[in-house]
Amino acid sequence: MTTSNRPNASPLGRPASYQAEYDPALLFPIARQDKRDELGIVGTLPFFGIDIWNAYEVSWLNLRGKPQIAIATVTAPADSPNIIESKSFKLYLNSLNQTRLTGPDALTELLRADLSAGFGAPVQIALTLPGAFANVQMGELEGLLLDRLDIEVSDYTPNSALLHAHQEESAVEETLVSHLLKSNCLVTGQPDWASVQIRYIGAPIDQEGLLKYLIGFRNYNEFHEQCVERIFIDILRQCKPQKLRCTRAIRDAADWISIHGAAILQLGNDR
Repeated sequence: MTTSNRPNASPLGRPASYQAEYDPALLFPIARQDKRDELGIVGTLPFFGIDIWNAYEVSWLNLRGKPQIAIATVTAPADSPNIIESKSFKLYLNSLNQTRLTGPDALTELLRADLSAGFGAPVQIALTLPGAFANVQMGELEGLLLDRLDIEVSDYTPNSALLHAHQEESAVEETLVSHLLKSNCLVTGQPDWASVQIRYIGAPIDQEGLLKYLIGFRNYNEFHEQCVERIFIDILRQCKPQKLRCTRAIRDAADWISIHGAAILQLGNDR
């Protein structure tokens, strides 16, 4: 079984030679629990969810040496022990470029085995072949845009004290969206951009406070898989909604071309 690593040992931010021959050892797992310890999450998780990675530059060779291409969607459970560091994910996918396989089914099984070992839990793999590329669509997260608010901001570290709900008011069902989520990579310190959608049922959440809280990640060093867990837990603890769902979608232009991800977390067992 693949073991997890510390972020400072990651290949991210370091020169890497292009390796076009299959090598699953390129995958770099990082344990989720270290950041969950900071949030006081021990034992049973207070949410269920998934990480979704869409890889747009997947290629291999058929048995006659002709290049093949596909879009791969990888779905990993949020209760897996590890995440996979994104650069290592790309390096691993690139290592398939000169690898001969019998077909898409063989690629699917290879990806499933290697990535399940890396995440430490079974993952789901779906391939979109060229004939279906036209059916692939992208869209913005739906909801009331928090970014419309004219606010003054002076704190650029996440502060959960900014979050509160108007408990004296009747419960509402609401979906809120912001495109202003930015954190810095835990390894390189370089910017990572994302949109976040918060869907909840409960006392109305103060929107200005929520937007200031989200902007507070701007100078914070954390992978986005970890950011969305922090956002979920802070809202859960401070606002006490009856139901809560947080979705994060990467908006990194450099990553968007080759691979991008999303994370979806929900409260309890109501699927």
